[in-house]
Amino acid sequence: MAKSIIQNNIRRLRFDAGEMTQQQLADEARVSRQTIVAIEKGNYSPSLELAFRLAHIFKTPLEEVFTYDPRDDKPKKSG
Repeated sequence: MAKSIIQNNIRRLRFDAGEMTQQQLADEARVSRQTIVAIEKGNYSPSLELAFRLAHIFKTPLEEVFTYDPRDDKPKKSG
């Protein structure tokens, strides 16, 4: 599976928030711990609602939780 072009700072934010565990974050966000793991690894892009919920939990702007670099979204040349 290809990695997402959306990057995140969730791991750093968890540790900045008193070393919050993935399970604690999952409980607050009302998702499974596996969802948090997948998002942190870049294997899953959350819904917009979940992205805003995570930003709210960390009391930080969405842009500090998730970043998108359009340069990573260029079509690949074939041949």
